[in-house]
Amino acid sequence: MAAPIERLLSEICESEEPIEELKNLRTAVLATPVSGLREVVSGARLGIIFGLLNTNDIEQIEVCVEILNRVLQALEPIQLVQNYRAALQSGLNHPDDSVKVLTLAQIGRVVGHADGVTQILNSAEILCDVIHCISVEHIAVAKEAIAALGKLSNTKAGLDALFRSDLLNKLKDVMTTSDIIRYRVYELIVDVSTVSPVSLGYCANSSLISQLLEELTGDDVLVRATAIEMITSLAQSQHGRQYLSQQGIMEKISNMMIAAESDPFSSLYLPGLVKFFGSLAIVDSPQQVCEKYPIFLEVVFKMALNLDPTLTPVALDTLGILGGTVEGKQVLHKTGEKFISVLKRISTVAFDGATELRVRCLDALAQLLTLPVEQQTDDLLMLTESWFNCLSSQPMVMIRNISTQPFPELHCSALRIFTAIGCQPWGQQLMMDTPGFVEWVMDRSVGTGKEAKDCKYELVGVLLSSSSTQRIFGGENYLKLKTYLKEGPYNVTAVSSVTTEEAD
Repeated sequence: MAAPIERLLSEICESEEPIEELKNLRTAVLATPVSGLREVVSGARLGIIFGLLNTNDIEQIEVCVEILNRVLQALEPIQLVQNYRAALQSGLNHPDDSVKVLTLAQIGRVVGHADGVTQILNSAEILCDVIHCISVEHIAVAKEAIAALGKLSNTKAGLDALFRSDLLNKLKDVMTTSDIIRYRVYELIVDVSTVSPVSLGYCANSSLISQLLEELTGDDVLVRATAIEMITSLAQSQHGRQYLSQQGIMEKISNMMIAAESDPFSSLYLPGLVKFFGSLAIVDSPQQVCEKYPIFLEVVFKMALNLDPTLTPVALDTLGILGGTVEGKQVLHKTGEKFISVLKRISTVAFDGATELRVRCLDALAQLLTLPVEQQTDDLLMLTESWFNCLSSQPMVMIRNISTQPFPELHCSALRIFTAIGCQPWGQQLMMDTPGFVEWVMDRSVGTGKEAKDCKYELVGVLLSSSSTQRIFGGENYLKLKTYLKEGPYNVTAVSSVTTEEAD
């Protein structure tokens, strides 16, 4: 395909209005494997396409961007920056956002390359323009700029360039554009900080992290909510958590949760505070977090009980994630009747609440009741059994009734609860003691749609993962389950129909 592409490039060069030739070239390059384009891009004529971006014709720009998106994949990053440095800088300042996105994506390739990053570091103007792109209104442009600068910061030379040169002042200047742009820069800083302790050190010394932390107690509750989200991301790394702890941020957020009770606007930022501690509990230790900051569970329980449409879903998700671990289950169990009251409330909403909230309740219950075979001890099995039994006077019937309602999302969420208890001996015994339940499990006509069939198949798989299944279900049912699993979730039994005519 190299020759036809060369010919098309020649035709484009000679044409005053090359839109049709450009469309033909687009067809040709999209039909050519990237490996086959390497010969083409090695020539100097690629500059023709870059040149044709300098127009007010939207269609021409669109076609040129599609061509370059494809062709530049065949160009080595070092070749790109060496041969088309001017074109890259021009692209960063182009009025059309699609050209900026294209250019930033290519710069991202360059700074991700060992030799390419050195070339870019020698181009302060290009890096200044990349930083400026963070302030462009179109979010796709800003995202590409943040991604490129993030890759740049993966090297010490890149960190030095961004945080120990005039580029840092450029970054701070861009932050003054608006609240939205300031938080885009914070996003970059958090992304860089989570890479390593060294990267975090650079960001901390720039004063930008301390500026972010100060936003926690700002007057604007929306800004505060965004700051909490950023800080939660920073807490995902161990060195990030250590830094936040040294800065007293955990205590500050705990105090914010205490003060939120008297703040009429707390619903705007309280979910973020809960997510912070929920995330902290999972990556660290549920027991340590809940014991050190008791307000966390206290607030989560209140949110779950109050049925606030803004707060309750976050509480349900948090309880599900927390109770999905053995340590988290034990922490919840230690709260005694407080958690039992929450469980009963969740069960009530799961049965007769709004559909979306019912799904969240059922999913949370499934996580709380899940206990893989390798984690099953007598104490933990007694715990999950007691939780299940407190859902209602007849929990099996209740969940089964929910699963038969004509809402696919409810059907699948109810099935996930049966899957959660399916490998636990007490759960299997309840299934056997519930009339028609085993037959219902193996009835493929129950529940239509791919997701429903997949959920049923997962339930059968979990049942067969337990060594107690054959004993409790009996040999015949056990073999039927194995057959079901072998046949797969979408097996359809063919039924032949024969028409017989009676002779007169």
